Amino acid sequence: MGLENGGAAVDRRSVLQIAGGVGSAGLAGLAGCQGGGSRAENTPEHPPLGNYPIDGDAVTLGFNVPQSGTYAAEGRDELRGYELAVTHLNEGGGWVGQRSFDVLSGDGVLGKTVEYVTADTETKPDVATANATEMVEQDDVIMFSGGSSSSVAIAQQEVAQAEKVPYMCCLTHSNDTTGTDCVRYSFREMFNAYMTAQALLPVLKERFGREAQYVQIYADYNWGQTMESSIRDFFTSSGWVELTSIPTRLGTTNYEEPLKQARDAGAEVVFLDHYGLDAANSLTTAQEILPDEVGIVVPLYNRIVAQNASTALGGVVGTVAWDTSVSSDLSNAFKNAFTAEHGNAQRPSGVAHLAYAQTLQYAAAVEQAGTFYPPAVIRELEDQEYSVGLGSQTMRRCDHQAQRGVPVVEGLPESEQSLGRFYDLLRVTKAVGYDCDGGPAAECELGDYGD
Repeated sequence: MGLENGGAAVDRRSVLQIAGGVGSAGLAGLAGCQGGGSRAENTPEHPPLGNYPIDGDAVTLGFNVPQSGTYAAEGRDELRGYELAVTHLNEGGGWVGQRSFDVLSGDGVLGKTVEYVTADTETKPDVATANATEMVEQDDVIMFSGGSSSSVAIAQQEVAQAEKVPYMCCLTHSNDTTGTDCVRYSFREMFNAYMTAQALLPVLKERFGREAQYVQIYADYNWGQTMESSIRDFFTSSGWVELTSIPTRLGTTNYEEPLKQARDAGAEVVFLDHYGLDAANSLTTAQEILPDEVGIVVPLYNRIVAQNASTALGGVVGTVAWDTSVSSDLSNAFKNAFTAEHGNAQRPSGVAHLAYAQTLQYAAAVEQAGTFYPPAVIRELEDQEYSVGLGSQTMRRCDHQAQRGVPVVEGLPESEQSLGRFYDLLRVTKAVGYDCDGGPAAECELGDYGD
């Protein structure tokens, strides 16, 4: 069923493959017809709110990600993480029953089988808004998730606050997501641009000196703008000199002109504040145009960027959401479960890790609250101490921003790359973050719980 206003249609699917031969629930079970089940949620103690209470034996989640356009590869990886999370919630495995997630049983959530619907944001805020609204109003999702663009994530969390349905951000890196545009009904596991700049500062000053001259070439939309301002805030105040800053349009394929400007300005370091295919394109071109002695930094990149720019990675420093080289019980459990599902040729990325983690975070909070009632679940998530394999962290109450480590990596030369290994982990920088009255949090006003 598409949207009458021309928005993207929702692709209704279920991964209901649990023991006992239960198959796909079909459209009726997914599209707001959960009342056909045998029972309502266990005697609700709260008044109706959002899509609470839930009728029937199943609960539906919504995954709203780019399946076409600039960030389609990231969207496909998000879906892999979401699907694995749903499988584990219904059947066990992965993090279910492990540290931070020991309240999960592998028998659904609060005894209800987990189903899901998906939609394609096309990396467009208006399409993401239409999709999220349809998921809430027609599919009766009790939670939705998905990002890969901060402007898209910010649009979705506005829907969440208005409709009183929780939204788990997944991939969004703009300061504004948990800053000026924060809402009570949204939570972000991913670190932000401000924290990336903090994490990169000591590594880059050690490598390029205390007073380097730099140029930024940035994606001229919400995320790129906050990345650019965060780099300037930290590096200029520490003694580096910004020669110029050059905006580029999202989806640009030819970066020769801005890179020649950076070269001619005399930059010692060039920051490529791009992501996805944009980052792969600008990085590949940078290695062709910039002199060998110029340092290249991609503040945020991932395995998908690396795969598309593998010949240009050598020596390039940046941060990633998570990587398979991070060794811990939870990291290893996720890596092993993902490769068991998809094979060694499809290594998990930080994007898939975020999708998996935030789905299980929500489910664990529901179990701890003993209800799907949104304000109760939100209060369980606020100031929750947990781990996703990067050490101990907290989902902060004041802005719903995870306080967590930031992995800093360096790209490997093509000759040293192997299956799924594109960069070395330099460190997981933990001394990042800011007080609730400082940094992006100073502009955050979360809004009401709705009860």
